Amino acid sequence: MPRIRTEVQVMFFDTDCGGVVSNIAYLRFVETARTLLAEELGLALAEMAQTQRYPIVVRTEIDYRRAAKLGDRLVIEGWLDELERARFWCAFRIIRPKDNVLIVECRQSLALIEMPAAKLLRLPGEWEKYRKPGGNARSRLPDTHVRQTG
Repeated sequence: MPRIRTEVQVMFFDTDCGGVVSNIAYLRFVETARTLLAEELGLALAEMAQTQRYPIVVRTEIDYRRAAKLGDRLVIEGWLDELERARFWCAFRIIRPKDNVLIVECRQSLALIEMPAAKLLRLPGEWEKYRKPGGNARSRLPDTHVRQTG
């Protein structure tokens, strides 16, 4: 299954007045990771603009486990989690490496559409290689040791 890993440092604009990362900033971190994952899946930005075929978010599930703060360096991991006929799920987690604490877990359901008509598309045939025998491509969290507290 395709997987990506990227890093970010928490900036002033990511935080509230108390120096804690705001909810919308976590979603922006996930957006960046999802874009990198899309490229791993063959959905390059320039190509999407040319073909007018785009992945769109249908649903977001997010669990905020711990707070990240101003100046923290975070790692965002993302992977293709599940394939359906016309939808796919990506999963993400955000970790603070200095203490190996899980900050956020997130899953997003996406569909592919063609603009300008917003026509729903089937998933690319080449993605079948990600489908597990017997049906779905559902995967579990990668095997890394992350300390979950609280």
